[in-house]
Amino acid sequence: QLQLVESGGGLVQPGGSLRLSCAGSRFTLDDYAIGWFRQAPGKEREGVSCISSSGGYTNYADSVKGRFTISRDSAKNTVHLQMNNLKSEDTAVYYCAADQSPFNYVCSMVKRPYDYWGQGTQVTVSP
Repeated sequence: QLQLVESGGGLVQPGGSLRLSCAGSRFTLDDYAIGWFRQAPGKEREGVSCISSSGGYTNYADSVKGRFTISRDSAKNTVHLQMNNLKSEDTAVYYCAADQSPFNYVCSMVKRPYDYWGQGTQVTVSP
């Protein structure tokens, strides 16, 4: 069974940084577009960032542009989300997801195309 495992969440002060990792088990992440999503209490799950399977296309939610960076580490079969200058409104459970899209040059910021999901990692931004 294909699995995604997130790690790297935690408690951080406003202005701090965290790096989330999404590791693939039993499949190669380079064959999939990868998305990062987050869900705060009482809110819908929203797209944060995504990267195409080729790695040549990335996208970010307006709320995180200039602060978050998504990247692939093919050697480690991992996708990272570097989060800088964190704000209290970034507090949420963060999920990574994989989309086996036939188009390797794009990725989606909505949930529907994604076939596999991780269990999530909590990010809390608080003084």
